Amino acid sequence: MKTWQLVNILLSAAVSGMFWGPWLALTRSMPRFEPDFMLPLVRRLSRNMAQVMTVLMPAALLSAVPVLVLSYDGHRRTFFLTLAALALFVVALVVTAAVEVPIVTRIGTWTVDTLPDDWQGLRDRWGRFHLVRIGASVTGVVLLLVAAVY
Repeated sequence: MKTWQLVNILLSAAVSGMFWGPWLALTRSMPRFEPDFMLPLVRRLSRNMAQVMTVLMPAALLSAVPVLVLSYDGHRRTFFLTLAALALFVVALVVTAAVEVPIVTRIGTWTVDTLPDDWQGLRDRWGRFHLVRIGASVTGVVLLLVAAVY
């Protein structure tokens, strides 16, 4: 079980880092970027992250299953903490699929000349929901660490 917990923690921490890193480096500054800088940046980040996250996110979610199976009978605290962490990562996945990806896909079609009137509102909505993903994933990693330590 400890091996699966380690795998689950490492994969989940990598997912959380993929959310946290861009926010720390760029997303907080997005409202200050002019469209001619922001649009190519969003397209590049989207391509780079999609390649990694389409493999990493499912792997992180699936790596919780062996921990849940192995901890169900004898390690109830580990089971429930891992289950709660998995639920938080599912929240992050749903936010990604239902809100974030559609906004980024839409932004990917824009040019400086074709910006919609509500482009800043969409950009800001993406930023708010990105914070939900960060909060869910970081809390999920903390729960996995607590489950492994205690």
